[in-house]
Amino acid sequence: MKPGFEIAVIGGGLAGACVAALLARHARIEPVRIALLAPEQPPPPAPDAPPELRVAAISRASERILRAAGAWQRLEPARLTPYERMRVWHESADPYGAGCLSFDAAEVGEPNLGYIVEMSALQRACLDAFCAAGGTLIGDPVRALRIEPEAVTLECGPALHTARLAVGADGAHSQVRERAGLAARVRRYGQLALVASIATGIGHGSTAWQRFLRTGPLALLPMFDGSSSLVWSLDEEQAVTLRDCEAAQFEQRLEAASAGVLGVTRLRSERLAFPLQSLAAQSYVAPRCALIGDAAHVIHPLAGQGANLGLLDAAALCDAVAVGVVEREDPGALRVLRRYEQQRRTHNLAMDAAMSALRFSFAAAGGPVAWLRDAGLAGINRSAALKRILAREALGIAGRLPALARP
Repeated sequence: MKPGFEIAVIGGGLAGACVAALLARHARIEPVRIALLAPEQPPPPAPDAPPELRVAAISRASERILRAAGAWQRLEPARLTPYERMRVWHESADPYGAGCLSFDAAEVGEPNLGYIVEMSALQRACLDAFCAAGGTLIGDPVRALRIEPEAVTLECGPALHTARLAVGADGAHSQVRERAGLAARVRRYGQLALVASIATGIGHGSTAWQRFLRTGPLALLPMFDGSSSLVWSLDEEQAVTLRDCEAAQFEQRLEAASAGVLGVTRLRSERLAFPLQSLAAQSYVAPRCALIGDAAHVIHPLAGQGANLGLLDAAALCDAVAVGVVEREDPGALRVLRRYEQQRRTHNLAMDAAMSALRFSFAAAGGPVAWLRDAGLAGINRSAALKRILAREALGIAGRLPALARP
């Protein structure tokens, strides 16, 4: 029996919605035979709504991927926030001194270093792009999933669906990963990420600010309405205290923690807290299954690369499937899926290791580690060539990229 779908993407978050839109446009498969199972779909953002609390720093490579998916063009330009500069420093350093690592888009010949974009807007744009391409959107949750030699069977509400390939884009607690028997290493940081929207006495100047405290990094990201998005990683007890304390006390603590770089701060929203962990699937693929995004890997948010890694996964998987279709391969064949895994797993593991090393070095208050860190930051600041290399990495335009992430 011929499966009802060629590919079923389980999970309608950013990575899942994006890979579905890419596959519908670039995989050389009839779009209607690509299904996206997305039981939770954000409403279209209201033009005059305040900034959402959950945002992503979108790199140049991710912008290209979203354009290829037909999603970037659907975003409201007035709600995109390009940032032109970054300033990163340790709590022991002066935010304007030699120990502060600064980047400027002009130094690498780019108009900006990326965009700060609301997560729900990105997700909605990808969902709409998928539907516009002719894909099949299914809103019922997956109640059961069976992986068999010839097809994957999905029970969604009262209906049964089959597909040659199931793409697990269903988050860190992935049902697809579990059903495929793909083990994952999980490391909990014992921290929460505290997010909020704040107004500041000094304008953000299209600059992303990040201060590394011994308790975790604090980031102030510029938003389209002049406010800043706060992402503050803290030990669980501290985070809960700051989430629940009086607004005036929170603002006072935030001004001190940010070294007052943006002046007086005022809370503009509720405060939310999310647990932080690292996750790495031992394999991203199995016969008839592939994992992308948080189902395959989760890293510390200190460099804001989680969303970008998921979008690179989406582009690489689409590349692999498209090549397989040209070669008349079954999209669920392990030979096809290994091409995707070989490109992405090593890169994602390296990024996870780099984030862990950064977190360790910036947590050091003294000793050889702190000395090396401070000397390294000062050395990078003195070298225009090194800064260009790091800026290109942050833009996502260095190294081997999926075809859909290239110019």
